[in-house]
Amino acid sequence: DENHLHGGDIGFDQKVWQAKPIQQGSEVALELSLVSPDGDEGYPGNLSITVVYRLTNDNALRIDYRATTDQPTHCNLTNHSYFNFTGAQRDILDHELMINADYMTPVDAGLITTGEFKPVSGTPFDFTQAQAIGKQINAEDQQIKYGPGYDHNWVLNKRGTEMSLAAEVYEPTTGRIMQVHTNEPGLQFYAGNFLDGSFAGKDDIIYKNRFGFCLETQHYPDSPNKPEWPTTILRPGEIYQTSTILTFSAR
Repeated sequence: DENHLHGGDIGFDQKVWQAKPIQQGSEVALELSLVSPDGDEGYPGNLSITVVYRLTNDNALRIDYRATTDQPTHCNLTNHSYFNFTGAQRDILDHELMINADYMTPVDAGLITTGEFKPVSGTPFDFTQAQAIGKQINAEDQQIKYGPGYDHNWVLNKRGTEMSLAAEVYEPTTGRIMQVHTNEPGLQFYAGNFLDGSFAGKDDIIYKNRFGFCLETQHYPDSPNKPEWPTTILRPGEIYQTSTILTFSAR
């Protein structure tokens, strides 16, 4: 899965990112940089990474990733932020989710992708029309049982690497909306199935089961072992460059 590539979720356990604040006009950003050395986690090459988190004037958080390497290596970066538009006052099951994808990638019992593309139509994974996250999260479905719940990758409807709408989330009691745009081919939706109340977040609120969801833009999990899928190999002289934009509004 993506966490086993150079980087995975932005974090790199036990590593410290160099941070630099940026201000361009009335917009502010934070630039984070790191070198993942040759042999780190078993992957070849010195991978130089820069990630910029930018707050825009149109209520968006833009994340721009850039990386270069001196040896061929795998690179597939994403962001694992948790969201709960009720301020974590309750679980996220009433949030209404749309994912712009007609297919998902099934997993085995170890949550590793099998290599298939499975149509979502007629399954609990059909979010082509917005529905409450909790509507089918406990359905009698083998993929749901593996989760348990949603912890799967969707194959986004798109052509090439253009920026396009990947998902939209709406919370009906607050009216809060988030749209996700990306140029990545996949979106991992995780519904907080393993949150167990052992972690306190902002204002010391306890994050109980399914009190947060993640929408991780990325190449499909386990892509290095699926040569028929879009490659995650980065070679010397190439630039890994990808972006995700989270836009917030209300209605």
